[in-house]
Amino acid sequence: MNMVRNQYRNRTRRAATAAVTLLMAAGLGSAAAGASSAAATAPQTRQIASSTLGSDYKITLTALRSTEDEYAASVRLQVYTQTGGAWKESDRVTVGDVDGWFWYPLTGSGAVCEFSTASTEPAPLTVSLQITPSIGCSEPTHYVVKQGRVYAG
Repeated sequence: MNMVRNQYRNRTRRAATAAVTLLMAAGLGSAAAGASSAAATAPQTRQIASSTLGSDYKITLTALRSTEDEYAASVRLQVYTQTGGAWKESDRVTVGDVDGWFWYPLTGSGAVCEFSTASTEPAPLTVSLQITPSIGCSEPTHYVVKQGRVYAG
C-alpha cells in the first residue's frame, strides 16, 4: 500500500511541476509578446512634402500617426544639410500641436495646401495643411531656416 501511495505522490508532484513549468513558459511568452508588440507600436509615418534648396538644404514634412488616437497625427518639419556628401538632419520642429492634426486628411490628396521655400539665406518657409475637407486649410505658418536651424518667422 505504501508503494501505491508513493507512486501516486510522485505522479502528483510531476504533474504539479509540469503545470508550474507550463504556466511559467506561458508567462514568459506573454512578456516576450508584450515586448515585441511594444516595439511594433512605433508611430506610422508618411512623408507628405519635400523640397531641396540647391546643395544647401533639404526640407521635409512628415505625418506621424498618434499611438494614442488612431485618428490623430502630428507633423514634423525636418531640415537637412549636406555633410560629407550626404544629407544629415540639422533641425526639426513640430508644425502645430502634437497630435493636433487628423491622420486621414493629412495623408490624403490635397493634404498640403501650401509648402513654399526659397534658396536664400535665411530661407523663408511657409506651411499650410488641410484640417479636414469641410473645414479647409490651416492658416499659413511661417518659418525661417538659418544656418540649418528652424526659427519662427
